[in-house]
Amino acid sequence: MSQPGFWADTQKANQIVFRLKKLKAITAPFHDCANQHKELSELVEVLDEKDEISCAHIKNEIASLKSKVESLEFRSMLSGENDKSNAILSINAGAGGTESCDWANMLLRMYAHWAQRKDYNVQQVDILAGDEAGIKNVTIIIKGDWAYGYLKAESGVHRLVRISPFDANKRRHTSFASVDVIPEVTDEIKVDIQDKDLRIDTYRSTGAGGQHVNVTDSAVRITHIPTNIVVQCQNERSQMQNKKTATKILRARLYERKQEELKKKLEAEYAQKKAIEWGSQIRSYVFHPYNMVKDHRTGIETSNTKAVMDGDIDKFIEAYLKMKR
Repeated sequence: MSQPGFWADTQKANQIVFRLKKLKAITAPFHDCANQHKELSELVEVLDEKDEISCAHIKNEIASLKSKVESLEFRSMLSGENDKSNAILSINAGAGGTESCDWANMLLRMYAHWAQRKDYNVQQVDILAGDEAGIKNVTIIIKGDWAYGYLKAESGVHRLVRISPFDANKRRHTSFASVDVIPEVTDEIKVDIQDKDLRIDTYRSTGAGGQHVNVTDSAVRITHIPTNIVVQCQNERSQMQNKKTATKILRARLYERKQEELKKKLEAEYAQKKAIEWGSQIRSYVFHPYNMVKDHRTGIETSNTKAVMDGDIDKFIEAYLKMKR
């Protein structure tokens, strides 16, 4: 960066600056902890144990340093190639009819609240409402540092047990929804897409958005003919914007497919596509006859179901990442 003419090629220069920021984001917290540890070690050597105020201060500083180190150790688990990327998250209702559609909508709310806790942004790309309530499927992009690194732990089938509000006889129902998470592919990653391999259809949006989306064919569906991958977007106001977003998701899904072929070790993250039904769930949410949320992969559980549905899912994510580590 100190070389003359560094900014002559603006695009290349910006890429280098961006890479430097990513590297500093990794190394700077480590050096901060190392410096704090050195300073505290020197203070402890000259500390008078009778000085209660100074002792209390040192104890607080040590506790703070311990918390920072634990955070660094956990962050080291998010060292995959795409862990720092935004996350494209899809939810699909499974067995259970209207009840499952409502459950898919509840999961959408849970992840939206989780993202809000992290100060992440959520962009809704596509949504299909249920026949009576809830949603059949939805795709959102959660934007923020390490979003994919965290949310890759959520891929799988989620099971709900509760007294159904849609059952006049107040019977207990079990319903399922699947969550699929892939990283958003940046422009730095090259994915070859030929125009001849695409079929692009436009149609009238059925979602919210006012009069505009209801009277124009602004929604876009793109089919990648060689792989039969289909993506669609109807959330933006213009056809051009929808096409751009749909293309972005197609690139991500093609990249995912390539990773599956090249790296069998990533199969657990990308390729496990189980049936959305009994026996394949990664986590169960029980609201009746007792309150319990349990992750079947790690054994982590909590009785505070309300907190979980309000986005408090970090305990499950962290336990899974530690187990994988």
